[in-house]
Amino acid sequence: MSHHRHAADQTEKTEEHDLGLAHDLPRIMARRGLLGLLGGVGAAAALTACGADDTSGTTGRGQPPNGAPPGGMDGDSSVEVAEGEIPEETAGPYPGDGSNGPDVLGESGVVRSDITSSFGSGTGVAEGIATTVRLKVYDLDGDEVTPLAGAAVYLWHCDREGRYSMYDDEIAEENYLRGVQAADADGAITFTTIFPACYAGRWPHMHFEVYESLDAATGAADKLRTSQLALPEDVCRDVYASEGYEQSVQNLAQLSLETDGVFSDGYSLQLAKVTGSVEDGYTVSLNVPV
Repeated sequence: MSHHRHAADQTEKTEEHDLGLAHDLPRIMARRGLLGLLGGVGAAAALTACGADDTSGTTGRGQPPNGAPPGGMDGDSSVEVAEGEIPEETAGPYPGDGSNGPDVLGESGVVRSDITSSFGSGTGVAEGIATTVRLKVYDLDGDEVTPLAGAAVYLWHCDREGRYSMYDDEIAEENYLRGVQAADADGAITFTTIFPACYAGRWPHMHFEVYESLDAATGAADKLRTSQLALPEDVCRDVYASEGYEQSVQNLAQLSLETDGVFSDGYSLQLAKVTGSVEDGYTVSLNVPV
């Protein structure tokens, strides 16, 4: 695919990829049962978190109560109970789950921890800064929170050039940066991947779907949640100064979490904690209460 075609595709992604709050709010409210789950005080806190304004992602909307790390796995899980379930979001036009064209979930080999390379007939390997993604899935039941052992997560994201495997012409025959893992007894799941690009119109992010089991995930049935994690600005700037990420620098400069079509309505539960460096690689951590 030529650069010209890819630029056109980026514009299309801006228009189609994430339709934003007006599109997602009815599904979010129905799925989360916000008022029923949180009660008056909890709902008010959640709405306050959605309405506050901060560009740093570390205070206001970007900071959970009690000074806990935003969405990270080092804080007490009660923080997530206080704020509720992780938001339901659009999967975008490139999910690869059979809902819009290709279905990677039905392919043998999709259950894997390292998603940097394609499997099956694909031979491509995604280049970029090494990244480990650590998710921890929780089951919320009223005020109770327990690890959701045996749950499965399907994770996918764009490559260093901002392309999605199975969809963009240049990598339509590849299926890298897509994979499924089952949670252990503590609800923990780990993926090995690369740091994604920032393409035009969207804040740097990763997509994921949560299922009750591996069987449900590989059959793309009965999703518990579809959501996205956001990557912190300071880390993105460090990564995008690296070779191969040049186009992400300009794209990021034109965006903010507050104006992003998905995260603008509140991102405290979706802003991942990231540690590491360009030289040693990064670890992206997020709690996923459903």
